[in-house]
Order: sequence, then C-alpha cells, then structure tokens
Amino acid sequence: MSEPLVLGIETSCDETGVGIVRGQTLLADAVASSVDEHARFGGVVPEVASRAHLEAMVPTIERACETAGIRLDDVDAISVTSGPGLVGALLVGVAAAKSLALGLGKPLYAVNHLAAHVAVDQLEHGPLPEPCLAMLVSGGHSSLLLVEDVTGEIDPLGSTIDDAAGEAFDKVARLLGLPFPGGPHIDRAARSGSSVAIDFPRGLTTRRDLERHRFDFSFSGLKTAVARWVEARERSGEPVPVEDVAASFQEAVCDVLVRKALDAAGDRGVEHLLIGGGVAANSRLRAMAEERAAAKGIRVRVPRPGLCTDNGAMVAALGSEMVSRGRAPSGLDVPADSSLPVTVVQQ
Repeated sequence: MSEPLVLGIETSCDETGVGIVRGQTLLADAVASSVDEHARFGGVVPEVASRAHLEAMVPTIERACETAGIRLDDVDAISVTSGPGLVGALLVGVAAAKSLALGLGKPLYAVNHLAAHVAVDQLEHGPLPEPCLAMLVSGGHSSLLLVEDVTGEIDPLGSTIDDAAGEAFDKVARLLGLPFPGGPHIDRAARSGSSVAIDFPRGLTTRRDLERHRFDFSFSGLKTAVARWVEARERSGEPVPVEDVAASFQEAVCDVLVRKALDAAGDRGVEHLLIGGGVAANSRLRAMAEERAAAKGIRVRVPRPGLCTDNGAMVAALGSEMVSRGRAPSGLDVPADSSLPVTVVQQ
C-alpha cells in the first residue's frame, strides 16, 4: 500500500488547524488563530472560539490544499480531533470532518487531541520509539504518558490536579502586566532576569507529596506564591522586577516538569522522552530537559515550536498512522467529547 494522504482538522481550542500529511511527510500546515479576539478577555472565550472556527474553516482547508498542491478528492482519509477540548469548538471541527468524509466518500478517523500531540513528532524525527514517555504540557494539560502504541495503547502515569502549566503561565503573565497568551512573553522576559532571584515553591515534590502524587503536577500554589510576592512588593511601594519574577517562576515550573518526567522514565525503564504541547515551545524547558536527560542517558525528542502548539498537522499525523496500521475508521455518528480520556486514542 502506498503512503496514505490524510487531511487533519484541529479545533479543540482557539486555533483552526488543517494539516495534510502523506505517510510521515508534512505537506501543509495551515492555521488560523483567534487569539487576538480573546486577548482583551485575558483568556479563551468558548463562544468566540466557536464562531471563529466557523468563519475560518473553509478558507483554512482551501489554503492547506493549495499549499500541498492537491484537490480535496485526492485525500485517502479525513482525521479530526474529537476531544478533549471546548465542546463548541470541537463540534465545529467534527461537523466539518463528517461533511467532508460523507461528501468525498472517504473514511473518517476521530482521534484524541493528546495522542495527536505525541504523533506529530514523527513528522520531524521519524517513527516513535515504542515504548516512550510523553510529557504533554499546555494550557489545559500537564500529563505524563507511557506510550506503547500511539494508535491504541497509552497509559496515563500522572496529570495536573489543579492548574496546568500553560494556565499558570497565563495567570502569572497577567499579574506581571504581560499580554495573553502568557507563555511566550514570560519566556522572553525571563531571558533578562535571574532564575535564582526568588525561591518560589515546587509543587508536589515533598516526600509526603511523592507518596501519593509522585507523577502528578500542581501549579496553583506556585501561582499564588507569585501573586503574594508581587502584592507585597506593590504594597511596599517597591517596583516589581518583572524579569526576575518571570525567570524565577519559569525555573520553578520547568524544574518540576523535568524532574517528574525523568523520574517516571527511570521508573519505567524508558530511554526516550518526548515533550509536546504548547509549553514545549518554552526555551528553558527544552534546555533543562536536554541537559538533565543527557546525564541520565535518556534521549529527548521535542518537535519544533510550530508543531508544539495546536495544529492540524498533528491530527493528520495520527490519522495517517491509523490508516497505515489498518485501524478501522470511526462511524459518522461519532460525537465530540470535551472530556475524552487519553486512554481512548480513537473514537
């Protein structure tokens, strides 16, 4: 069988993504973002995101096909994120994918957003080692996953019990007067600051915490510690050293993420760590992970920043893998599921 040509649609949050993949080769990755429409609210507004997806869907599909140099009826399959995510946003993508599959007479693959973040690395670094440990960090997720088979066997080892890492970045950025989304702005500010200026807490890392939450994450306490530190400076009339706060906060987040990921890899005897999700674009997280992993003989794989944030390429990549491994397609009655568990790779 020749390598499958798959079109993937991603609408789980505020990015309308359409990717086209042939086998493990990326042909097009078109993205329309509504982030500017959410910035004045300081976070994603579900209704605004859904409307933006409706308006962007057809132009983004057309742009992807033009970039890839194909016609819609050339594709072998349609892949779409069916969860987890914002239910209204997911519904737009799922409805669009069903329409294409029905109209073109092509199979439909409704896939998991988190598994797609794992699969996308194949477009850059080739086939995934199986097993591998995946750490997914974004605005909604901080997860450690043991990936035996990206198309069907993913074992969750740990996750966030409150704020996800990306969510903490956004909230701290707001405290510091930095724009939304906060991740890139904190990363940029931190380069001019000191990561040891302020000793912020590392959540769920005490001996007692590790007994119950060894591979889980918590960033709510860190966010509160930053807020109290900033408030204390403001009450005293002293200026807030934004760069130092950003660097010290970022260091605390990355320290916990990398420490727990490498602990999990060592515990499960896994030699490959894959980092995905929007926070994987953070420069300090990448550098720290590579440095500490090398000391333990663990290899780190991180997609380029454009493939870390939500995109259609990752959905097409997972769909292509589904087709290549002979997985049965989804039914046209497949629902959008905002709380789809990561253990359900395909609906």
